[in-house]
Amino acid sequence: MPNLGRIGPYRFFFYSNEGSELPHVHVESERSTAKLWLTPVSVASSGRFSARELNSLVRIVEEHRGEYLEARNDHFNS
Repeated sequence: MPNLGRIGPYRFFFYSNEGSELPHVHVESERSTAKLWLTPVSVASSGRFSARELNSLVRIVEEHRGEYLEARNDHFNS
């Protein structure tokens, strides 16, 4: 499970067995989880994040989209 880093209380990562899915990242924080598509950035699924937190997560992923896509591509194309 490649870790993309932490921003505040959020951990961003992807699973190594999801290379055939469209590009996305997973986010977790204490008891909450979410999956966000990278192209375009949008919420795929969420558990326990508030609407306000999801909006913040979308903004964070938009800011880091390029590096997340690069890390994902490097992982699955190596």
